[in-house]
Amino acid sequence: MAPPGFNHLSQPCISEKKSGWMKWLSRIFRSGGNRGGGGGGGGRHPQQLLGDQENMVWRAPARSSDDPSRAQKEKEELDHAIALSLAEDLKKRNRSRWRTENDEAIARELQDKMNLSPYPSFAPPQYHPSDYRYCGGCNRAIGYGNYLGCMGTFFHPGCFCCRSCGYPITEHEFSLSGKDPYHKSCFKELTHPKCEVCHQFIPTNRAGLIEYRCHPFWSQKYCPSHEHDSTARCCSCERLESWNARYISLGDGRSLCLECMESAIMDTGDCQPLYHSIRDYYEGMNMRIDQQIPMLLVERQALNEAIVGEKHGFHHMPETRGLCLSEEQTVTSILGRPRMGGQRRLIGMKTQLQKLTRKCEVTAILVLYGLPRLLTGAILAHELMHGWLRLKGYRNLNPEVEEGICQVLSYMWLESEVMPGFKSGPSTSTASSSSSSSSSHYSLSSKKGGRSSAENKLGEFFMHQIANDASAAYGEGFRAANAAVNKYGLRRTLDHIFMTGSFPV
Repeated sequence: MAPPGFNHLSQPCISEKKSGWMKWLSRIFRSGGNRGGGGGGGGRHPQQLLGDQENMVWRAPARSSDDPSRAQKEKEELDHAIALSLAEDLKKRNRSRWRTENDEAIARELQDKMNLSPYPSFAPPQYHPSDYRYCGGCNRAIGYGNYLGCMGTFFHPGCFCCRSCGYPITEHEFSLSGKDPYHKSCFKELTHPKCEVCHQFIPTNRAGLIEYRCHPFWSQKYCPSHEHDSTARCCSCERLESWNARYISLGDGRSLCLECMESAIMDTGDCQPLYHSIRDYYEGMNMRIDQQIPMLLVERQALNEAIVGEKHGFHHMPETRGLCLSEEQTVTSILGRPRMGGQRRLIGMKTQLQKLTRKCEVTAILVLYGLPRLLTGAILAHELMHGWLRLKGYRNLNPEVEEGICQVLSYMWLESEVMPGFKSGPSTSTASSSSSSSSSHYSLSSKKGGRSSAENKLGEFFMHQIANDASAAYGEGFRAANAAVNKYGLRRTLDHIFMTGSFPV
């Protein structure tokens, strides 16, 4: 029996699996316990716990004189055991990690083989987000999907659309204007000019260039072939007949477009108010015509026959639309307005033979029928100036001077009709008389309900014709006369012509 207050240290048998470094520790402790400790007999003494259960203290073993060297050796053996154990554990972890990475690589390879496609796939390079491509259609990043590239611009396949129709471009060929893509058909429809006569694309010539004709005023574009394929041309505005809108045939080889037909004057009776308004216009500029000069509307053939019978005067060929007669003749005038017949032809025209006798220097003024009001008035203003010059004793004028000054009066009258608020530069003399004359021709317009924008455009065209005439007498003569009138005024220019037969410089 143990005395009270003492507990013998027992060593229970514990069965457990020890690690490598724990085995080394146990060996060290066993070797230390077999060595002799302090004591008189040198035998083994059990280690005892001093004190009660709550305050237990280990008794330090007795050591001999060589304890420091032995303790140092035991410490080195312990460090070596720990190092070997750590190295073994690290080797095991490395083998486990290699197996994990190898398994992942094999799994990726199998997945790639399963995703193989019969078509080669595009794998875009890995870009930094700041280098992503942006779609030129939706302006969003394309990322790593499929895309189309064109002239440095990239598109999603669904965003590569025609700028004209808005549908995606799926063809292998397309047209490009700047950075805008188009279907080839849309681009041709948008840029290739169409003929305004046959409404087909204007063909290219032998050099592969698009060649067409264009009217200098109306900008009507048409194939060159239509100038020689008997396509009708309006005798008033000179536009070619479109296949969509047929012209009116006047029966004497002339055709008239529908716009010009709206204000066309068809017989002598309809023309009388216009004729008197122009005589008033002359009177408003202090150029009164005292004699009553007959005025007749005639057909083309009758006018050509009258030109042949006229001994004097200069005529605008190949088409003369007005004539100031000074010889006695018999002409066929139009008394009754024709009506529309089949195939857009005028029929039922009433004519009458009329003998013109010479009562003064001027026998009559003849004008082609079927022309628009503004063109008929411009011809009347021109021919009345011929009559005024003859009645006032202007003799033996050369064609450039006489035709030039007559064209100036025609231009001035058109200007007053097309731009009534604009004070014409060449006009001069009594303003009060001019205001009284303007009331006459304005009242004529008011009877017809006023002029339309199309009729005003026709008036501008007739002015353009006068200003850009290429003939020597009518074109160069007008430009010289107009320059003199703008510089010196109409009255001083007329006086200079009367004295010298030429324009003042």
